[in-house]
Amino acid sequence: MAADQAAIAAQEFTHIRIVMGMVVGLGVTRLLSGVARIIQHPGQYKLYAVHLAWVASLLLMLVHFWWWQFGLYQIPLWTFGIYLFIIGYAVILFLLCALLFPDSMHDYKGYEDYFLSKRAWFFGLLAVTYLLDVIDTLLKGEQHFAQFGNEYLIRTPLFVILCLTAIVTANKTFHRAFVAFALLYQASWIWRLFDTIA
Repeated sequence: MAADQAAIAAQEFTHIRIVMGMVVGLGVTRLLSGVARIIQHPGQYKLYAVHLAWVASLLLMLVHFWWWQFGLYQIPLWTFGIYLFIIGYAVILFLLCALLFPDSMHDYKGYEDYFLSKRAWFFGLLAVTYLLDVIDTLLKGEQHFAQFGNEYLIRTPLFVILCLTAIVTANKTFHRAFVAFALLYQASWIWRLFDTIA
């Protein structure tokens, strides 16, 4: 009986990964299409280094999310609520991508003007992803959650606070420092968790 349940859970996980992969794929497509548009028409809109750095960070986040979700195979029993949560998480990541590259830039002077005007939406959703990540990690089991130690418990509120600060300030130095820190930390986190040989 337990073997049958494990087989069903494995089939459900495969199905859910396919649906989740479609949503994540849309996000990656949005980012890559936006970058391609910049390459094709470099002078169309004034570029903004902070915006481009968040594009790189979000692309890394999507790739990391896809890899990270392999841990969902540990869920012994799938419910529609868990499925809805995972898809919702992926949808929020897609919305972040859509916010970085809107359908039209006609009302804005360039990417800096656009990004700063939409920062409440972008950083609000980004803060939500850090909170959803905690739930996602708990779904994979207490042992999985515990493997990240105290660093995870410090990292999550720190990034939420930084996102909330980014919503209320347009200070260019803060935004440059935040995205640089986020990119470096994210790369470090991935390297330490997934690219070390035990």
